[in-house]
Amino acid sequence: MTDPLDTTSDRRPGGRTARIRAQVLDAVRAELAEGGHEGLTMEGVATRAGVHRATVYRRWRDVGGLLVDVIDAAGEVDWQPPDTGSLRGDLTALNQEIQESLVVQPSLAVALMAASFHSEQAARAQTQLWTDRYAQCEILVERAIERGELPAQHTDARSLLIAATAPLYHQLVLLRVDPDPQLPKRAAEAAVLAAAAGAFSVRREESV
Repeated sequence: MTDPLDTTSDRRPGGRTARIRAQVLDAVRAELAEGGHEGLTMEGVATRAGVHRATVYRRWRDVGGLLVDVIDAAGEVDWQPPDTGSLRGDLTALNQEIQESLVVQPSLAVALMAASFHSEQAARAQTQLWTDRYAQCEILVERAIERGELPAQHTDARSLLIAATAPLYHQLVLLRVDPDPQLPKRAAEAAVLAAAAGAFSVRREESV
C-alpha cells in the first residue's frame, strides 16, 4: 500500500475553519519533519501557521491532538491503489510509492512513525490508518485471484501485502541503508511467487 503516513493535505474547499485547519496541519508537518516529536510544540505550530495559539489550544488541546489530526488527514486523501494489470506490477508500484515516502529528506512518514511511540493518541490513530489502508489495498489481491494469478482457494490478502511491503520498512527504517532502486520490484516478485505457491492460502472456514 502507499505509505499510510503520507500526509499530503486534502485541499477541499471550505470556510475559515477549513483554511485554519489546513494551515495548522501544514505547520505540524513542517515542524515535525524538521525537529521530530521532541521539537513539536503548540506555540511553534501556531507561529508557523500564523494563527493565535489560543486557536490551536482550543481546537487541538495538545501535541497529541495535532498528531492525531495529521494522521486523520492522511486518511482523507483521495488515494487509490495501483492498477497495472498484474499483481507483480501493482505491488511494485505500491512499493515504489512507499520507498519514495521513506527516503525523501526530511521524511515526514518516518517522523510520524517515531512520534507515535511518544503519543498514545497518535499510536491509536496510526493503527487505524494502517488498518484502513490494508483493507483498501485488498483489491489488488482480489483482482489477482480473478485473473488467475493466485490459487483459487482463499488468499490472506493482508498477509500477502505485509510480506510484499515489509522489506522496504526493514531496509529503510530499521537498518537505515541506502535505498535500493531494485528493492520495490524484488520484494514484490518474492511475495507474488510465495502467494502463487500457496504461502498465504487458508481454508475458508479458517478465515471466518
